[in-house]
Amino acid sequence: MSRTLKLIFSSIIAVVAAAAVAGCGSGSDSASKLALVAYSTPQEAYSKLIPAFQATSEGKGVTFSQSYGASGDQSRAVANGLAADVVEFSFEPDITRLVEAGKVSKDWSDNATNGIVTDSVVVFAVRKGNPKNIKTWDDLVKPGVDVITANPVVSGGARWNLVAAYGQALKSGDSPEEALAYVKSLLGNVSVQDKSGRESLQTFVGGKGDVLLTYENEAKTAQAKGQDIDYVIPPTTLLIENPIAVTSTTKDAAKANAFVDYLKSDAGQKIWAEAGYRPVDQDTWKQYGFPQPETLITVGELGGWTKLNKQLFDEDEGEVTKINEELGVSNDK
Repeated sequence: MSRTLKLIFSSIIAVVAAAAVAGCGSGSDSASKLALVAYSTPQEAYSKLIPAFQATSEGKGVTFSQSYGASGDQSRAVANGLAADVVEFSFEPDITRLVEAGKVSKDWSDNATNGIVTDSVVVFAVRKGNPKNIKTWDDLVKPGVDVITANPVVSGGARWNLVAAYGQALKSGDSPEEALAYVKSLLGNVSVQDKSGRESLQTFVGGKGDVLLTYENEAKTAQAKGQDIDYVIPPTTLLIENPIAVTSTTKDAAKANAFVDYLKSDAGQKIWAEAGYRPVDQDTWKQYGFPQPETLITVGELGGWTKLNKQLFDEDEGEVTKINEELGVSNDK
């Protein structure tokens, strides 16, 4: 009997040990959990991109935690300790903040897309049928036109919108002073400055405003959800470039980089395009049904984000900051 018990116990121990080994093996596939921290607008796109990545050999077993919010808020949160393996923000300065905080490598943009994962353009979302016939930037400063845009203190989208407004004025031949006067007139017609582009969209589809300054992809998202809006690409608009980076604090750089590579791959860019984002490769825009704007300006043409942030959005001396203060808009973060 004792010999029989010993054999039974030995068999049980062997089975448990084998299960433990098998468990460790499967755990190596499922142990990778990536924290994605992003700005507010691409949440719907990631609901398709993440499962598509998980269906690949590189993404098998990888799980995700996800956080979405105003780009500036998200960037500051990561700088202050919020765990992140991959960060995607509205614009480059929110990545730069993490470089300065030691959370992202200085060479984050040294790749084929210069660190950019998607493109878009600034558009005017309008009521169905465009009842106020809003087509150009001049239409936005007419008396009685109610404009919605987010607050540039925290929203990267708002900064894109206002740089577009400033840049198109310069492109039309205005002096810098005249371009700022245009921005002041525009902001004078803005009735609500929400914290993020997504909140501004919600304000607009909720019935407030005649026109919303927004990303093209946000307008397309609203239409896909059945919202009763149209959108207009103005004759001169700004190229929006959304950056992505793997953090230097990630504990699984291989999987994090594999995820970012997938987002930039042909398969990933197709999903982005279906969600309303323009592929990084401008040669494919028409292939995905995106029209070429009449005049497309870039941040680089206007001096780059370092110059523009200081000139327009510095918390003490920025020209837009001063305009908002004059208009009684809060500049609190």
